Amino acid sequence: MLGSGSDGAASPLASRPRIPAAEGLSPGRALPDAAAESLPVTDYIKKILSARVYDVAIESPLDPMPRLTKRLGRPVLLKREDLQPVFSFKLRGAYNKMASLPQERLESGVICASAGNHAQGVALAAAKLGVRAVIVMPRTTPAIKVDACRARGAEVVLHGDAFDEALAEARRLEAQWGLTFLHPFDDPEVIAGQGTIGMEILHQHTGPIEAIFVPIGGGGLAAGIATFVKYLRPETKVIGVEPDDAATMSEALRAGDRVMLPSVGLFADGVAVRQAGEETFRLCREHLDAVITVDTDAMCAAVKDIFDDTRAISEPSGALSLAGAKAWSAKNPGAGPLVAISSGANLNFDRLRHIAERAEIGEEREVLLGVTIPERPGAYRAFIGALGPRAITEFNYRYAQGSDARIFVGINLPGGKPEKRDLIAALESAGYRVADMSDNEMAKVHVRYMVGGRAAGLADERLYRFQFPERPGALMKFLEALGDGFNISLFHYRNHGADYGRVLAGIEVPAAERVRFDAALEALAYPYVDETDNPAYRLFLDNGIGAADH
Repeated sequence: MLGSGSDGAASPLASRPRIPAAEGLSPGRALPDAAAESLPVTDYIKKILSARVYDVAIESPLDPMPRLTKRLGRPVLLKREDLQPVFSFKLRGAYNKMASLPQERLESGVICASAGNHAQGVALAAAKLGVRAVIVMPRTTPAIKVDACRARGAEVVLHGDAFDEALAEARRLEAQWGLTFLHPFDDPEVIAGQGTIGMEILHQHTGPIEAIFVPIGGGGLAAGIATFVKYLRPETKVIGVEPDDAATMSEALRAGDRVMLPSVGLFADGVAVRQAGEETFRLCREHLDAVITVDTDAMCAAVKDIFDDTRAISEPSGALSLAGAKAWSAKNPGAGPLVAISSGANLNFDRLRHIAERAEIGEEREVLLGVTIPERPGAYRAFIGALGPRAITEFNYRYAQGSDARIFVGINLPGGKPEKRDLIAALESAGYRVADMSDNEMAKVHVRYMVGGRAAGLADERLYRFQFPERPGALMKFLEALGDGFNISLFHYRNHGADYGRVLAGIEVPAAERVRFDAALEALAYPYVDETDNPAYRLFLDNGIGAADH
């Protein structure tokens, strides 16, 4: 429990009720006493109120999210820290710490370890104050963050594959070069700087707030916001959110002490920390009401939600708290307002492809299925008919000798999880063997692109690249145009968010039937290109049989 203030009185928050732990939650229960040197709550409140963050930071807006509000049936507000000069909240704590240092320490230079956002805050603060800054970053840090630090004049050292390795190297260089180390989260001045976000939220939304959701890496942001908010409004829940593969604070709360995780996932690189800070753990265990863990798909879905409502693109860790807000709201229905922190927008552009593909699965509006169908003419069309009018987002198939064919199919589900259950049950009732791949990480990342390969016994196969209109029924129209006389031997389709879909299809067309086949394609009127002589096809998909006839 948090130590007493200077007058010996117990914290007024010590006896507040805790929300019950639900699935995926770690209760913020009382744990053993913290270290004696820890600051009392009143000192943190004073530090937050007097923090020197506005020399470099803005008071970020608290924006409504009308689309998500309508979906959840309760107000959802987004604290826009992605609009800061370094596109992250981290400059608050970094500058507040540096502004508190004696001049002689500033003149010797500063050093920090960071996955990127703290680094950019330090680089900006150092440029503002005119001091040397050395930044040690993991080699896995997105290039956009590395380049941003260098652009502000900082010296960047890339070391290790995760934050903790970079931290050890920064500590070594600190001693070697006589620099002042700036911890990214486990420092009272940094915590106070981040806590100004909590102060702003309470100023901007004077009415009741049911819960504020805060991302957790090392815990500085959560500690600062929770300490301030629970002191002024103890009835407002403050809930931390972590990735399920980097649940540092969750594990610490379960164990009753800080733990070192053997490894952490790097998708949300801004919160990829193996061990929570000592002071941040003390404050979080006392003031957080719960910690929620969410997976990659949920973060991707939250990135999409932020884009839909604000047209801003968040980094995965920046959308983490909104993913937690959605997960918590699903288990705790009500009408009270929820606030989430959009903590950063430093995202490499090439990661958008992965995020977009996973967002619909995270919303449970797409299902990925592995389905076994009979390997015979007409079976393909019968299966598409069994799916009904639903939009197909992906279809991977390659002919294989034998009685069974296995396909990998993605299907849009406006009805979410109940519709998925109904669809799988209907397919199984129709005699299909179905495996749900929606939560299979290997299938989503790798196998979906590896379905098929060379196939034996296809002397008459021809390969075509089509543009399908992106509307329900387009695939069935294609199959009906071909009829049962032509066997489809390969099929790959993936929705790309455009008004047309790209399709690659292999079709067995005997020489005697080519005129009829060509007429069917012309009648279909879907734009197409004959790729039978494409060298990629000849190298990777064609078995060489009948090549002279191609």
